[in-house]
Amino acid sequence: MRRAAYIGAIATLGCVAAAQGRATPGASATRPDAQAIIQQSVAANQRDWDAEPGYSCSETVRSGKQAKTYQVTMLFGSPYKKLIRVNGNPLSSGQQKEEEDKFQKAVGERRAESSDARARRVADYEKGRRRDHLMMEQLTRAFDFRVSGQTNLAGRNVYVLSATPRKGYQPPNTEARVLTGMRGTLWIDQQTSQWVRVRAQVISPVTIEGFLATVEPGTWFELEKMPVSNGIWLPKHFSMKSHARVLGLFHHQSSEDDTWFDYHKTPAEYAQASDPAKR
Repeated sequence: MRRAAYIGAIATLGCVAAAQGRATPGASATRPDAQAIIQQSVAANQRDWDAEPGYSCSETVRSGKQAKTYQVTMLFGSPYKKLIRVNGNPLSSGQQKEEEDKFQKAVGERRAESSDARARRVADYEKGRRRDHLMMEQLTRAFDFRVSGQTNLAGRNVYVLSATPRKGYQPPNTEARVLTGMRGTLWIDQQTSQWVRVRAQVISPVTIEGFLATVEPGTWFELEKMPVSNGIWLPKHFSMKSHARVLGLFHHQSSEDDTWFDYHKTPAEYAQASDPAKR
C-alpha cells in the first residue's frame, strides 16, 4: 500500500536516516548500546513489514498546491486506490459514483482473475516490498551508530542516534549506493524500539550508474511512523526533496509529501479470494 516513495528505494532510505533533536537534560550518564538499539529496532520493523499487507488505510498525496486523498484498500493481495477528496473537499455525487464504479469493476476483475494472473499482480507488489526490505537489512552494515542523547517526541521517550557512513561498506546493488553518501540520526522509542521519526540527508554526491544520474547534497527525506494495533507501527507521514544531475548535465528536482491515516484491518471480503476455476 505504500506509494512508490516508501515502497521504492528512496523512501526506504528515509528508514536509515535521522531525526534531529536536543537531548533531555539529566539523561542517564550511562549511555545505552547503540548497536543493540538498532538490532531491536530492525526486529520491530520486520514485524511491521510482515503485518503491513493486512491493513488498508487512507492516504493524502500533496503535489504542488494540490492534495488528493485516496481510500487505499488491499484488494486480494495488492493495493487499490479510490479517490475520495481533492484539496480536502469531497467529490461531487457524480464523481463519487464514477470512483465507486471503478472500484467495483476492479473487485470483479480481481475476484475472477486466473491463478496465474493473480500471482503476477501480487508478485509485482511484493517485488517492491522485497526491494525495500533489502535496503532495511543494509541498515546495520552501511552505517556506524552513536547514541547522542535521549528526549521526548510525540509523548514518547526516545533515544536519539546519529548515523554516519561506515568506511569500507560495499553496497549489494545499485540502489544501495546512495547510502554511502548519507548521514542522519534516528528517534527510536525506548519502550517498543520503533522508529518514531527519521530524517536523512545526502552529504556527498553519489553516482547511480544504472540511472545515469548523481544524487546531490540538498536531497533529504523524513519519515514518521505511528502505532496502529497490537504493537504494529506503520507510516504516518513521508516527505522528500531531491536534487539530481542527469547525464552529468541536467539538474532535476522533485518533492513528495504523503500522509497516511485511518489504518484498519482489510475487510475479510477483500483480504483473499478463492481461486477461480482453471480456464
